Amino acid sequence: MAEIKPFRGMRFTDKAGEIQTLTCPPYDIISEDQRQEYLRVNPCNVIRLELPRGENPYEEAGKTLETWLQEGILRQDSQPGFYIYEEEFLAGVTHGPVKKVKGLICLVKAEPFSKGTVLPHEETLSKAKEDRLNLMKATGCNFSQIYSLYMDEEGATRERIESLSQDTPRYEFSDGLVTHRLWLVNDPVAIQALCEDFAPRKLYIADGHHRYETAVNFSCYCSENGLGDAGYVMMMLVDMENDGLVVFPTHRLVRGLESFDPQALLEGCREHFEVTEMADTAEIPQKLNALYDEGRKAFAFYCGGQGWHLLELRDFSVMARLLPDKSPASQDLDVTILHSLVLEKLLGIDQENMANQKNLTYTRSEEEALESVRKGESQCAFILNPTRVEEIRDVAAAGEKMPQKSTYFYPKLITGLVMNHMDLQLPHEESSGIS
Repeated sequence: MAEIKPFRGMRFTDKAGEIQTLTCPPYDIISEDQRQEYLRVNPCNVIRLELPRGENPYEEAGKTLETWLQEGILRQDSQPGFYIYEEEFLAGVTHGPVKKVKGLICLVKAEPFSKGTVLPHEETLSKAKEDRLNLMKATGCNFSQIYSLYMDEEGATRERIESLSQDTPRYEFSDGLVTHRLWLVNDPVAIQALCEDFAPRKLYIADGHHRYETAVNFSCYCSENGLGDAGYVMMMLVDMENDGLVVFPTHRLVRGLESFDPQALLEGCREHFEVTEMADTAEIPQKLNALYDEGRKAFAFYCGGQGWHLLELRDFSVMARLLPDKSPASQDLDVTILHSLVLEKLLGIDQENMANQKNLTYTRSEEEALESVRKGESQCAFILNPTRVEEIRDVAAAGEKMPQKSTYFYPKLITGLVMNHMDLQLPHEESSGIS
């Protein structure tokens, strides 16, 4: 089952500057303007490694890494350890109750999904995997953690993690929305106990499918080319029962369809949905939240103006008839219902179209979705409720995957607090003297 181990984390030294100026969000949610701003504040920001630019971006990242290690801007810890990471935030980004998520950063053996130890829950895109593989070939590093969940019915690991993070954290700072804290664990007894905790467990990827698949491919690449052992990947492991877990929905935007007819679409929806005309888009969150709490399956359909339509599924059994080869966990997902009964059946947006984002795009922001329609950038929008954490677990456990962009765990894990340098003999490092 899950094989974890400690590692000598690579971290910024005081020479690089204040830690809050050296970290950044995950690479795939950063615009070029944001990237430039991070580098303006501190040229040593990890974004230079994680999201390189230029004529030969991956080569530049590799050279920058070598330089920073040689100049003491980055340094590997002297002893292997685990790292405990906590995020404190408001559940609604700018409002709502204060929540905390705390987990364990460690190395996890990177095995194919077919082994059944590390399980995915979403489909992935090949272009993103190619980008991350090229970066790993050039640097031999994990700069950011894959975010995974685990089951801890007895609460043993939760107690250990809490006990090991009672003293002053090594880092503590706020980025304006999230307070980040990091503790270092070197105690051999505690490390061994945590390793034993995870030995019988499965891990469920919450965020980072592309990076995990890339890590498996990179391990094979290194083995085939005699570059060293790259069989482990850096992960953040969080208890699935952690009450700080927050999953946001990802809304769907439809664009570029020929002969798009919203009234015909609504008529088609009446076969399986109760279609209710609503007067004000300001009511969308309240209406959807109420139905979510009741376990109902519902969406908001918006095609412009002040009003919108509530689509509520009448009969759950239709999904079992439509997708008999899928598990009940997959059949009952909001995104599966929307994709199968509306996007594919009524709008003709098939899975290949979705994968290529030809007529379908995504956003986490409800206001951005509505505004896109108002501006004429999109023909309509579907506002969804969030996927439940237990639904993610059940789909993964069934060996199935959700459609792309089914979940958005908030907040994202910050990049740059601790990194995994694999000490490989990459071609450009042959005479660098990096340890």
